[in-house]
Amino acid sequence: MLTTFELSAKTYGLNQLRYDLRKLKGHSLLERDGRRYAYRLSTKGLPVALLFLFFHKRLRGPLANSRFHHKPDPTHCPKSKLEAACYKADKAIQDIVDLLAAA
Repeated sequence: MLTTFELSAKTYGLNQLRYDLRKLKGHSLLERDGRRYAYRLSTKGLPVALLFLFFHKRLRGPLANSRFHHKPDPTHCPKSKLEAACYKADKAIQDIVDLLAAA
């Protein structure tokens, strides 16, 4: 965590990591990977994580690198359900951004 997100041990300590893991597990966003001390996103956590990535990319700038490096082509016909869902989510986020800009 420290090297991936370039955090210092003072700003993100072991107690904070434990707290975050407990909260994410409490909301069923993470699950343990077998008996190891490793975690993975649950079926509920994956869409939530994707939603946060899309919002972070679109509203907070290019810090989060999601699937789209350009504005999707609205005439494109996605080949998979996942790709279609990504396009639909991107359009919904763009609608929210447009509503916020109009306000």
